[in-house]
Amino acid sequence: MASSLRHSVNIALFLLFSLASAAQLDPNFYSCSCPNLFSTIKPVVQSAISKEKRMGASLLRLFFHDCFVNGCDGSLLLDNTPNFTGEKNAVPNNQSVRGFDVIDKIKAAVEKACPGVVSCADILAITARGSVVIAEGMQGLQTPTSFDNNYYKNLLSLKGLLHSDQQFFNKGSTDSQVRKYANKPNKFNSDFVAAIIKMDDISPLTGSKGEIRKNCRKINKLK
Repeated sequence: MASSLRHSVNIALFLLFSLASAAQLDPNFYSCSCPNLFSTIKPVVQSAISKEKRMGASLLRLFFHDCFVNGCDGSLLLDNTPNFTGEKNAVPNNQSVRGFDVIDKIKAAVEKACPGVVSCADILAITARGSVVIAEGMQGLQTPTSFDNNYYKNLLSLKGLLHSDQQFFNKGSTDSQVRKYANKPNKFNSDFVAAIIKMDDISPLTGSKGEIRKNCRKINKLK
């Protein structure tokens, strides 16, 4: 999971710092309406990752793919219908993004705790956060399942997993950024947090816009 997770993080960091934050969102938005939200989501994410170590990277990727197509609105989760063609089966996503079943389980748990309160977009964001937190807590000699800055250390050693990875350290404009993250893990961690917050601010639906879907795979029935 480490290589996939850090590859997603790598893309996020280099792209997101060029984006301006478009909204001021409150991280404590659900503190009153759904006070047990985080504790409800965490065990479901932990269970999914314990069964499949790479699932953490997949859940983070779901969040990334949702936000970079018309903003963070949970639209990636919608299934196709005879009258609707969504993002889920688009060429970049078909047979590629995964973890929808985990989101289904999380949504079911959240609906049981706080029915009709938490949006699917916010569930994606919180799930991505939880995936990173859980991955960071796992340790190993080669850090195969941990969230750290070894991705950048490998680039310095010219051991990038993919050719496209190594291009970030190939006598170009991003060399200095790679060196910084390789040598300063705390800087990498703080920048990652800032990048994810910026991504979560890409055209979110607020106020009366959108709807709190009961099932993230489909819109609520029209009255």
